[in-house]
Amino acid sequence: MKILLLLFGIFSSIFANTAESAGAGAVNLTNSWVGILCLIIFVVGYYIIAAEESYHINKAKPALFIGTFMFMIIGVYYAINHMDLLRLHEELGSLILEISEIFFFLFVAMTYIETMIERNVFEVLKYKLISRGYTYKKIYWITGLLAFFISPFADNLTTALILSTVLVTIDKTHREFLIPGAINIVVAANAGGAWSPFGDITTLMSWAAGKGTVIDFLALFPAAVIGWVLTAFLLSRVVPKGKPHFDIKTTQKHELKPGAKTVIWLGVFTIAVAVLSHQFFDFPAMWGMMFGLSLLKTYSYRLKKKSDNPFNVYINMEKVEHDTLFFFFGILAAVGALHIIGYLEYIVKLYDIIGNTTGNIGVGFISAIIDNVPVMSAILKANPHMEDAQWMLVTMTAGIGGSLISFGSAAGVGVMGKMRGIYTFNTHIKYAWTILAGYAVSVAIWYVQFEILGIY
Repeated sequence: MKILLLLFGIFSSIFANTAESAGAGAVNLTNSWVGILCLIIFVVGYYIIAAEESYHINKAKPALFIGTFMFMIIGVYYAINHMDLLRLHEELGSLILEISEIFFFLFVAMTYIETMIERNVFEVLKYKLISRGYTYKKIYWITGLLAFFISPFADNLTTALILSTVLVTIDKTHREFLIPGAINIVVAANAGGAWSPFGDITTLMSWAAGKGTVIDFLALFPAAVIGWVLTAFLLSRVVPKGKPHFDIKTTQKHELKPGAKTVIWLGVFTIAVAVLSHQFFDFPAMWGMMFGLSLLKTYSYRLKKKSDNPFNVYINMEKVEHDTLFFFFGILAAVGALHIIGYLEYIVKLYDIIGNTTGNIGVGFISAIIDNVPVMSAILKANPHMEDAQWMLVTMTAGIGGSLISFGSAAGVGVMGKMRGIYTFNTHIKYAWTILAGYAVSVAIWYVQFEILGIY
């Protein structure tokens, strides 16, 4: 809470006397009662979100409340002051479009993941890892590699949850293996999501906003992979020797259910359609995803006709983490309210003072303290003048910066819940220096590749 207040206090003290209009016809309300009230609501609401475990309240509830309530208050202010409602309507219209693109994209991706879980895809993966007699170090590297290469196509939260479940199943009590293994999965999932336009919410928002093409995001691969490999190597030195116990008599063997492989390939095809339709037709990425959902439903109907063990897409939809979707709805709406009031203009002025590169590197540290989604949303709405290379830098730092602290990313929060009492803030901070080293290397590689060599 103190950190949030400090950050907003810095903005206010620097720019209190420099409030200007955000554009033609825009009104700056930061010094009005509605601006101050909305800022208080946002800070208090975000504090409750960050401390959800202490208050035992799902983060989607306060996020949805502050996001919708702030606009209600702004509407009242506009009405009683007889102000033109056109800008407010335009802001809501653009927000609905922005949120719906992200909402439906994630919804389809999560439906595919839940279908793969129901078809035993990840149970089979888990069994193969423990039945082949791999050592702790080998499992450590395999799960890290899987996290890095699955998250670009799924998302970092789902990837981290699945692979942390694999770790716990392999060995529930060996903390010396579980702690570095969990950190490795979180860092790999966040780094993997950074070089894909749909691997993280921040990259998805940046891609949807037209800040880079698929090729631009793929150009971040060297920085993301080398930074993660350095962190993984440093962490691997504390992974214990030996191998987990495996008893073929007590360990249940799983087989792929009918249609599992087809579902996997349909998922890959759906992602390809989303990318290509966005690239060549300028369609929203969610349009291709919804087309892929129709294919999944069609295939489930066909499988029902030819198999005794089909799947029901609607049942799999019920298992999707709707609280995550509504959290994004609320937090993006709240940032939109701050934008229409005028607070996000301070971000542009801050960039003017410290420079784009310094500001974008700092975004990674702010993302770790707060969360990368509202930070990235605020930057996109503020829209400071930056070249493509700088937009790729801020996308990367916002994506991987959350790894610096255990609760700085959705992946980290998810693994903390899955490995309660094992993967904690304190156990993560103990090895945070390895993550900082990887972060620094990623930024250095970006600088050489994008700024010196101009390869992107």
